[in-house]
Amino acid sequence: MNNAWFPDLAAWLSANPGWLSFALFSTAFVESLAVAGIIVPGVALLFAIAALAAQTGMPLMPVLAWAGLGAIAGDTVSFAIGRLFQGRLTSVWPLSRYPELITKGEHFFHSHGGKSVIIGRFVGPIRPVIPLIAGALLMSWRRFLTFNIGSAIGWAPVYILPGFLVGSALASEVQPPPHFYLVTGVSLATLAAIYIILFRFQLGLAENGRIYLWLQRQMAQYDATHRFWRLYTNKRPAHEGEFPLASLMLAFGSVALFIFWSQLTVTTEIIKPFDQLTLQWFSDLRRPLFDAPAIAATLMGDPPVLIAAAVLACLALAFRGHYAAAVHILLATAITIALVWGLKSVIGTVRPDQVATPPSSGSFPSGHTTGITVLVTLLASFVAAETSKRKRWQTYILLSLPLIPVSLSRLYLGVHWFSDILGGLLLGLAITGATRASFSRFDRVPIAPDVVSVLAALVWLIYLASYICFMWSDAIQKYAPVL
Repeated sequence: MNNAWFPDLAAWLSANPGWLSFALFSTAFVESLAVAGIIVPGVALLFAIAALAAQTGMPLMPVLAWAGLGAIAGDTVSFAIGRLFQGRLTSVWPLSRYPELITKGEHFFHSHGGKSVIIGRFVGPIRPVIPLIAGALLMSWRRFLTFNIGSAIGWAPVYILPGFLVGSALASEVQPPPHFYLVTGVSLATLAAIYIILFRFQLGLAENGRIYLWLQRQMAQYDATHRFWRLYTNKRPAHEGEFPLASLMLAFGSVALFIFWSQLTVTTEIIKPFDQLTLQWFSDLRRPLFDAPAIAATLMGDPPVLIAAAVLACLALAFRGHYAAAVHILLATAITIALVWGLKSVIGTVRPDQVATPPSSGSFPSGHTTGITVLVTLLASFVAAETSKRKRWQTYILLSLPLIPVSLSRLYLGVHWFSDILGGLLLGLAITGATRASFSRFDRVPIAPDVVSVLAALVWLIYLASYICFMWSDAIQKYAPVL
């Protein structure tokens, strides 16, 4: 599709800012509409319009509201069209031009049920057809609208915030902080190395992999090692046993890297120059616009919030009869608290002095990063265990995304060094690997949600919202930058 009209539209909207609300609503509407969302470059348009809205001074909440309402309306119309043409989707123009897409959408809906409306909101090519398929397959209006409105609340920030933040930065003439490319490059290279070593490398250690089969033969040669192999091999009747080699390697590899990193951080001066550069980078980046989401993200990683999530997960699992899983989550929580507290007390690294009231505990490792890493990676491991081996790494990456804003918020607010964040990430991965290896002896937990798990999730979300509201004023004062 020819996008030569982009500059003309941007220029016209800049000269007529009163039409920005309509532009946001209509673009989100078309981007969510059946088939039209495939043709129209809605993501790029939303980014550009959100940036223009920020540059003209339009508040963030109306921008999110107009975009969200447009997405809700587009999906609702698509659902109604599906109801109207049920059984004839591939014979009605212009739907008849995309039979493969309709087939993919139907397969996706049959595989994921009602939650496909939520997933489809964020998944590329199938996004515009899932509401259409839901209507054609006679999903109830009440259920669809619940999923539609709920997912739109999460969709709007994901698609609007990047453009709005860029527009705000352009309006305030923000310049890249000093050492921008050095800090960004080293950080991305470090995270890529961890991903390759601790996640991607696991694919060669799964069942039927060459390393796995070779080690299985070696362990079978001796009685003691063979008993150890059989002890930790899952014995579900419907499946051949699988030894948790990948989980053990994740645990051992993370522990080794954590020890190495902690030695570099605590006993040498090698990391400190980069820590200082990163601290200065985020200090120069601080803006009132960014403070609110950073504080919200850091409150989401506070110990009471993470402990509440663990306790609710344990209760939900125990109620469903998965006692082993509940005990392992409880043990992982206790071990995380004990290790973070003990390491902070023993090492006692001094925190940065960028905020009015920095935490009194030691800096290394980051407790927020450790806690959120254990929480999201354990959740990801339970989900990934029920997916195909080829797609497990995708599940880990997708469900581990929440640890990024929590970890970055600690750097942005100036209460941790970069070395603290990386140390917390490695420690969290070690705890997850060990927990998963121990749990491998027991039956896997079905990932299909039920009333108990949904209720537990809702209780946690209500608790999270209440906690953020209750702590907000204190957090603003606590994390206020030192002038």
